[in-house]
Amino acid sequence: MAKLVFGMNQSLDGYVDHTAFGPSATLFRHFIEQARDQAGSLYGRKLYEIMRYWDEDHPEWSDADREFADAWRRQPKWVVSRSLKEVGPNATLIADDLEATVRKLKAEVAGEIQVGGPVLARSLGDLGLIDEYRIYLHPAVTGGGNPYFAGPRPPLRFVDSERIDKDVIRLTYVPA
Repeated sequence: MAKLVFGMNQSLDGYVDHTAFGPSATLFRHFIEQARDQAGSLYGRKLYEIMRYWDEDHPEWSDADREFADAWRRQPKWVVSRSLKEVGPNATLIADDLEATVRKLKAEVAGEIQVGGPVLARSLGDLGLIDEYRIYLHPAVTGGGNPYFAGPRPPLRFVDSERIDKDVIRLTYVPA
């Protein structure tokens, strides 16, 4: 049975703006290993369209960029969208019946599935489908952007923390 994990970088004031701060080399290495180990990713449309960047090689990429792209391309991706008509390589479009589709996915896939996008995470959380929340807390204040929790914060129980690099701590919570 799959475990659904919503994990994203977050500023001190609660936002997940990927343009305001990026991962250090150490944190990026952590994300490469995570992408290699996970069973797949479940995205909302907006974040999936951002992540499509990794579908094509870019000449300016570092070795680490290529490693991440390879890991990301290999894993299956499921994209929740009513507006998209097609998705890229190794991706499946979920346009209808989110709850039934994701419940079936959880039952059939072994391993960890990363949930990408606060709006999708809220929908899945409201359905009781998120198994774990991981906040990668950065010492940045953005003053705006998309909040990590797209709605009221669900009742959570703290289970772990880990310093990933000199500035980032991963906080892990499960539904209470």
